[in-house]
Amino acid sequence: MFKRLFLITTLTMSFSSLLYAQGPGEAAVPFLLINPGARSGGMGESGVALANDATAVYWNPAGLAFQYVDPEIDSRGEVSLMHAKWLPQFNFSDLFYDFLAARYYVDGIGMLGAGITFLNLGENVATSTTGQEYDRFRSQEYAFTLSYATQLKPNLGLGVNLKLIRSELAPESINVGNESTNGRATGVAVDIGVMWMPDYEMFDNRLTVGANMSNFGPAIFYNDEAQSDPLPTNLRLGIAYKLIDDEFNKMTVTYDANKPLYRREGDKAENFITAAFYSSWFKGKLSDRWNAITHSLGLEYWYGDLIALRTGYFYENKNFGGRQFLTFGAGLKYNIFNFDFGYISDDKDSPLSDTIRYSLAVHF
Repeated sequence: MFKRLFLITTLTMSFSSLLYAQGPGEAAVPFLLINPGARSGGMGESGVALANDATAVYWNPAGLAFQYVDPEIDSRGEVSLMHAKWLPQFNFSDLFYDFLAARYYVDGIGMLGAGITFLNLGENVATSTTGQEYDRFRSQEYAFTLSYATQLKPNLGLGVNLKLIRSELAPESINVGNESTNGRATGVAVDIGVMWMPDYEMFDNRLTVGANMSNFGPAIFYNDEAQSDPLPTNLRLGIAYKLIDDEFNKMTVTYDANKPLYRREGDKAENFITAAFYSSWFKGKLSDRWNAITHSLGLEYWYGDLIALRTGYFYENKNFGGRQFLTFGAGLKYNIFNFDFGYISDDKDSPLSDTIRYSLAVHF
């Protein structure tokens, strides 16, 4: 495919297809699947039911609804920033990922949030068929998110995101073979999240259940609308359970499952509504539909609401990417500041190995 040849030509040195391989077909703008937040990154990439900070804009917008319940304790606003050198095994200094999220409670309206996701792919060199350099260009992808969340009940929250997505892989001046191409695309999507805290006596207010369908929207295309790419629509389901919750010690275990909800029909993306609600559930082999699900398990321990230690495990079937790694992390809370870091421990040949995320959050 012409478009596929273009992407391979311009991004061979920037991307690893193994990082994003999942589901029954390839999706565009896979940077939307990179999980932000050093906290969740240290917990096996889990967090849909533990979305109790500004990164809920990504993990589960419904989590924003519970972050300003008691004005005597809760902060009205928060800003969170994360930075990570991406795919460190490639040793490219200009390949990095940034995430900025903010939330603020407005009386009479509810919790509002916003986020910016940015993946810098660095500088690329365009060469002719004879190997001569004729252009240099920078590639990047980014998305802007607006969020709204509210409590439907004291123990039930709903959150919605509106997302503008932009992919700038290459300018129109770049040629593949004897043809010029457009390496830029724009898309829109929505996220819908729910968070529920069962008030049954058997759970003793320790269990939280979360769900988030993200990147739900029409396919985008770079050069040829007839060869459109689906957005990486994803359904994340999970739980968080407080194993210990006393004055000085808190321990929480989390579990997330992710199912891709996008498909292709030959060279073209399948209708995103059909794919999300029918095809991804009923078409193809049952074993493939099951094996496309990834699993994340996390554990977090807080001492005195001051220091946190975290660990986790991420599992993906070998036929759908094969990512399997341990994670570790820690956090420090001081006054209005939270500092976190997360570390991925993977096989030395994995492009994700030794990935470190750093996050800083400020409450006001």
